Amino acid sequence: MTIVLVMGVSGSGKTTLGRALARELNAEFLEGDKFHPEGNVAKMSRGEPLDDADRWPWLDRLSRELARASAAGRTVVLACSALKRSYRDRLRRGAPRLRLVFLKGNKALILERMRARTDHFMPPGLLDSQLAALEEPGFDESPIVIDVTPPAEILMGCLPHLLREAPSSAPPPAY
Repeated sequence: MTIVLVMGVSGSGKTTLGRALARELNAEFLEGDKFHPEGNVAKMSRGEPLDDADRWPWLDRLSRELARASAAGRTVVLACSALKRSYRDRLRRGAPRLRLVFLKGNKALILERMRARTDHFMPPGLLDSQLAALEEPGFDESPIVIDVTPPAEILMGCLPHLLREAPSSAPPPAY
């Protein structure tokens, strides 16, 4: 059983890569955006960035889902921004051995991708707030860092790392 978190800012390719990885790993795919309460989606749709108070219930819901998957021995790939270390720690409550794939790219490319999509509630105007909030995973989280490139290249770049016994991320802090 493996729990993989594909993380990064909106438009970095989390969903595309997450679905592809889930197929390759014969895993269940969870789209983190689908777990947002309606109020969060409405707020982002209006161009307002979420704050921590908005995110905690969403992250707790995802963490509970990861805990259920882990308890059932299911392999799961979760696409979720998880921009801050504290957010990833919150997810680790449900999946302490979370494997982390961080999609990292330049603002211009990500902005171009965001402008091209028509089926997402996150407006391109929120990219700056996401980049400002982003805390790149630390070495102690054992991330697999992938430069944002065309999706097939991303998949081929990280899949071999995932299939090997890469270390899981750091244990959650004691609360």
